[in-house]
Amino acid sequence: MSSILGFPRIGKNRELKKALENFWSGKCSQKELEDTAKELRKKHWEVQKNLDFVCVNDFSYYDNVLDLAYALNAKPKRFRNLNGIESYFAMARGNKNNVACEMTKWFNTNYHYVVPELSIDDEYKANVDSIKTQYNEAKALGYKPKISIIGLFSFFALSKIVDGDRKDIFKKLKSAYLDLIDEIAKLDSNVVVEFSEPIFAKGLNSDTFKDLKCIYDRDVIECIYNSIAKKGIKAIVSTFFEHSNEFSEILLKSDIYGIGLDFVYGKKNQEILESIAKSDKILYAGVIDGRNIWVANLEEKLQFLESISKILPKNRIVITSSCSLLHVPFSKDDEDKMDKEVLSWLSFAIEKIKELEVLDKAFRGDLDSNTKEFLQTNKDINTNRKNSTKTNNNTIRQRVEGYKITQREEPFEKRIKIQKQNFNLPILPTTTIGSFPQTSEIRALRQNLKKGLISKDTYNEGIKEYIKDCIRFQEEAGLDVLVHGEPERNDMVEYFGEQLEGFVFSKNAWVQSYGSRCVKPPIIYGDVKRKHPMTIEWITYAQSLSKKIVKGMLTGPVTILNWSFVRDDLARKEVCKQIALGIADEINDLQNANIKIIQVDEAAFKEGYPLRAENIKEYETWALDCFKISTAIAKSQTQIHTHMCYSDFNDIIKTIEALDADVISIETARSGNKLLKVFKQVGYKNEVGPGVYDIHSPRIPSIEEITAQIKSLLEVLPKEQLWINPDCGLKTRKWEEVRESLKNIVIAVKNIRENLA
Repeated sequence: MSSILGFPRIGKNRELKKALENFWSGKCSQKELEDTAKELRKKHWEVQKNLDFVCVNDFSYYDNVLDLAYALNAKPKRFRNLNGIESYFAMARGNKNNVACEMTKWFNTNYHYVVPELSIDDEYKANVDSIKTQYNEAKALGYKPKISIIGLFSFFALSKIVDGDRKDIFKKLKSAYLDLIDEIAKLDSNVVVEFSEPIFAKGLNSDTFKDLKCIYDRDVIECIYNSIAKKGIKAIVSTFFEHSNEFSEILLKSDIYGIGLDFVYGKKNQEILESIAKSDKILYAGVIDGRNIWVANLEEKLQFLESISKILPKNRIVITSSCSLLHVPFSKDDEDKMDKEVLSWLSFAIEKIKELEVLDKAFRGDLDSNTKEFLQTNKDINTNRKNSTKTNNNTIRQRVEGYKITQREEPFEKRIKIQKQNFNLPILPTTTIGSFPQTSEIRALRQNLKKGLISKDTYNEGIKEYIKDCIRFQEEAGLDVLVHGEPERNDMVEYFGEQLEGFVFSKNAWVQSYGSRCVKPPIIYGDVKRKHPMTIEWITYAQSLSKKIVKGMLTGPVTILNWSFVRDDLARKEVCKQIALGIADEINDLQNANIKIIQVDEAAFKEGYPLRAENIKEYETWALDCFKISTAIAKSQTQIHTHMCYSDFNDIIKTIEALDADVISIETARSGNKLLKVFKQVGYKNEVGPGVYDIHSPRIPSIEEITAQIKSLLEVLPKEQLWINPDCGLKTRKWEEVRESLKNIVIAVKNIRENLA
């Protein structure tokens, strides 16, 4: 028996992305979008046909958490006058008059989910239409469906309470959720439903459960899952990304059919096996890595499963992925440009399903010739990877071990005086986070260079022309600190990975970040070092075009690590230190080229945090060390900026202080001053650039709106400490949106300055 928790929905060639963006721009109808989605589901179920079930309701137009909010009618007040798909996408993306719901990272992954907004005034009610449609589609094609749905407890914990008592809201929401399960139960006899409860992996001691004791009570959890199990469905409750032993003990006392556990990232789940054996539950054993892309060592996996079977009979063990395969690319079939040896070490969603099929056969004793051949090939691949000279470089490891520069030469108070004197910037200096729109012309220029259709000189001239236009626009708009716009960068991580030894790149290994936004993470297979200067040419050219300061733009080591597929044969902290030295070398080159401000983005710093409190200190220690290794080389007159997005900083503010960046820019546009207030509460001394408008929404903020936002910032922090900027890079926006928005920022700031004067 074998299964998965979910499948990538964006399509082998990003068909859903293209259909969504065509729909949003009015180039295709809703019917055409729905037809594309239906065809994709059909293809994805065909891939899963040899598993015991195909996953239903793992497909989404934008996000599964948003889907459940929509199915429960958890619709923010500002969108209640809208209906259908217009309402759905307004919640995700905002519209002309209203900002979208907040968006934040899905636990410690690079996937973003839309944060539901819950209010005591909401009229929650169940709408099973989407689930019913997908379920019936799968059955009509001859497949056995398993419905995937976010569990009630995870959904509530991940939501934002707008107003009202949490307990009262939970009671109303629970009623609608159980109504939804009633409707699902009517779809068939013994419908199989897998409830994803990743929040349980945080453990009982997490702040989540301390704050919600009245809801996350043992009796409440058991009672609700008993109610669900009694509705005539086969209920499986799965957790992932860590162990969930405390909650597993509770679930094992309930009437659910099965329990799903992650044995890849939750090794301690093994401690609950004896308890499972004493229950009547089916174990869904997550042994194939759903988050990383390395070929599984099937020999080791088989040995592990055999050890489990000494505790549980084999007929009570279903072999699954550790989590949804949403987090890995579709297939490596078309990767004809990659080093063949490295490619042989990789396993994407299609390949992982094959691994599950073979592992299940071997575990059940069905060792036909094809299975034996696959197992032998798998063993050879793993042996080759372990012994390959491509994965080790002693020179790099020795340099990391001996590197000692880990602290700026002077404290912030002294540095900032030098910088203010040298820069002579006005109060509330304006800037952007770094990137400007990646136009179709720029993308075509990059593609034409790759295809050999244009020369490097032609490419360079095109990039320089874009940079020149960026600088000209920023000067005309009146921004104080400029950026070069990053036209040469395909992605903020991939661009640097291409210039670092130990990285390899795919042609089509896209994974979904949110909505239609896809990323193609670099693959770190060996030891890392900088091959040559990575940004000097473009930054110094941009600086030559203006008397204003142009920021150098780098991606930080922790973000490069967290947004890459990282080798699993070396500790992550060691890989991160290697990357940090490459960034340190780049900072030194930039400051020696008279670049006065250098931004080292750590957008993914928070998402790398372990889920369980007992593991946080270790991560914070090495992640902080790596950032400081990369920036400590900066002289006092060099101002170091960093940027973090979509994170709640309350629990890591002390670590942010310890980063010792001169300026940190953060996302606050969707969340008001909630994120900013913590900086005041701890007496944060360094400078802060809170985002004053949401760049993930296509709407253009008015001067009045930005003015009000800046005034609200000034209620929290003094003007001397604040920078004014959008909340993230502008890469995904259109120029017509960017121009007006940035002009409005500058006008709003000028008005504020006059009032302050």
